[in-house]
Amino acid sequence: MSEKKVVELLVDGGKATAGPPIGPILGPLGVNVLAIVNKINEVTKEYSGMKVPVTVTVDPETKEFEISVGIPTTAALIVKEAQIEKGSGAPNTQKVGNLTIEQIIKIAKIKRPVLLARTLKAAIKEILGSCVSIGVTVEGKDPKIVQKELENGVYDDIIKAHER
Repeated sequence: MSEKKVVELLVDGGKATAGPPIGPILGPLGVNVLAIVNKINEVTKEYSGMKVPVTVTVDPETKEFEISVGIPTTAALIVKEAQIEKGSGAPNTQKVGNLTIEQIIKIAKIKRPVLLARTLKAAIKEILGSCVSIGVTVEGKDPKIVQKELENGVYDDIIKAHER
């Protein structure tokens, strides 16, 4: 019984290739690199345009492998959802995109398993905090204002609808 090898990778969703860095890392393990790359692309295609953490576990004896996909960074999800190239270099003065509260809730639900937030509302607050640092407005407003509105119950009905 040989020990399994675990390889941590950061790949472009749906666009991994057998070239560096993946090929040189997996090649020496004697596995079918192309089969692994194809599987990675299959399980990350919904994250197209984002960097996705992927863990490949290989049994060097049987050549069998397992792939587990992590959750992209909050910033990557915001950038994708806002359909912008990247976050603002000067987020306080230069806004680069806008999201709806529905889009913020969607991101919060994707990130929830890896956030410390106990409630969806707390998770939404964390996502709004990331919007501040990326230079993305929410509902056309500064995310800090939306955070205050959130605390004051403005979005409670929308959040309740998503908790069902």
